Amino acid sequence: MRRIALLALALAVVLTPAALAKPFPKTISLPNAWLPEGIATKGNTFYAGSRANGAVYAGDLRTGQGSILVPGVAGRVATGLKESHGMLFVSGAGTGKAWVFDAKTGAQLREYQLVAAGTSSFINDVIVTKDAAWFTDSRDDVLYRVALGKGHQPATTATQVQLTGDFQLGAAGQFNLNGIEAAKNGKTLLAIQSFNGKLYAIDAETGAAKLVDVGGADLTNGDGILLHGHTLYVVRNTNNQIAVLNLSHDFTSGKLVRTITDPGFDVPTTIAERGNRLYAVNARFSTPPTPSTTYTIVQVNR
Repeated sequence: MRRIALLALALAVVLTPAALAKPFPKTISLPNAWLPEGIATKGNTFYAGSRANGAVYAGDLRTGQGSILVPGVAGRVATGLKESHGMLFVSGAGTGKAWVFDAKTGAQLREYQLVAAGTSSFINDVIVTKDAAWFTDSRDDVLYRVALGKGHQPATTATQVQLTGDFQLGAAGQFNLNGIEAAKNGKTLLAIQSFNGKLYAIDAETGAAKLVDVGGADLTNGDGILLHGHTLYVVRNTNNQIAVLNLSHDFTSGKLVRTITDPGFDVPTTIAERGNRLYAVNARFSTPPTPSTTYTIVQVNR
């Protein structure tokens, strides 16, 4: 009898709700009124920025639980973000700024005023290569480059790289370059122009942009992008879709091979990956924000 009682007790301990909870939940909740747009992952950790005040939330993909890593600051905005070498690189949207934070402590390491305050700039997204962090400006025909030195330490200042070649700005008020990615060697950057869905391959040394032939695939409302080998995932925000393209070895052409949709999508803006999973953050642009508005991250298969 004592053995049976002990076995029953052991089972009761093992089969708690927490123990029975499914790992890597399909949907992860962010704090109410978070207003997310960007997401990044490192191992099982995810990071989501806030448009409300530039805060960054960090959590565990296995449990969905997390807490605020970088406290919000009035007037600050966080859109695109990437983790690299223990640092978070964050785009500042209409503030014209970008920041670098310690990915473990949340301490601010760098602040950049990429564009003078009060201009029409929109520092939208960021990608980090082996030697630089690159930021897009959705209102201008430039990229901003922060060099990375010894120990991957970011420079104290940024440089502006003028785009040439095939790239052309849209009319005033239209969103231009948004999501950005990079080839493994860092020599070629890929960026999506939101209002017309054009995809560009950009020479990281010269800024020369070449239009990628995507065979007529509709990539309008292209937002965050993710490159996995030569497979490119393009988030089409208000379309609630992720377009999947196979790109040529030289990034001059691509073919749409499938489209990912999910009932949980509510204007997803950016994606990050973990293994064979993609994590899309719902910005809910079509939902008026209130203090009780909910926001989520949705997992789909890559």
